[in-house]
Amino acid sequence: MKIDFNRFLVLKVMLYGILMYFIYLLALITMQYIPVNYNVAFLNLKQEEIQLSYYKIAFFSHVYSSILIIILGLTQFSKTIRQQFKSVHKLSGKLYVLLILVIASPSGLIMAYHANGGFIGQVSFIVLSMLWFVFTLQGFRYIKKGNYQKHKNFMIRSYALTLSAISLRLFKFGIVTVLELPPMDTYKIVSVLGWGINLIIAELIIRKSYIKKQRLLKTDLN
Repeated sequence: MKIDFNRFLVLKVMLYGILMYFIYLLALITMQYIPVNYNVAFLNLKQEEIQLSYYKIAFFSHVYSSILIIILGLTQFSKTIRQQFKSVHKLSGKLYVLLILVIASPSGLIMAYHANGGFIGQVSFIVLSMLWFVFTLQGFRYIKKGNYQKHKNFMIRSYALTLSAISLRLFKFGIVTVLELPPMDTYKIVSVLGWGINLIIAELIIRKSYIKKQRLLKTDLN
């Protein structure tokens, strides 16, 4: 058991390390827009949209809030913080929910209307924004009701969608490296995979946790 625990600990540290590295890379991308810059990175492809005042507000609100949301969300899954620093867990959780519901999801919905990839890209990001809002809201509602398990499940789903900011770029890199597809075709694919795969993984994690608890319950009853 000790060996298994050590392996689990090493794996956990590695996963956190990898995730933090990708958050760092995402932070570097975000820094390109500080101070406000209309001629860099993604915005080079959105010169027509950036002329629209509401798109400017939505874009920069989304970009600046999203990096904070990813960092705040990461703290929510730390057992140490949940048990030993409950006030930190609650405060970061409230900020996480507030930023998504008030800023990131609504601004993402506006951006989705102007998404690259045509109809597929637009629909995909609209669904992403709506699910992100609903899952986060449900997670908040269940903790207010004292239902910790459902709160946890919905927050896992919410953070899985939050991480689409990273996974979308990873899928894009992978597809561009392996396949020679037109840029817009690639974007259509990653617009779906970027959050779809994450959500599938989240459901598998939730299902695994449920099965484990059922087995422990049966063991206790026996």
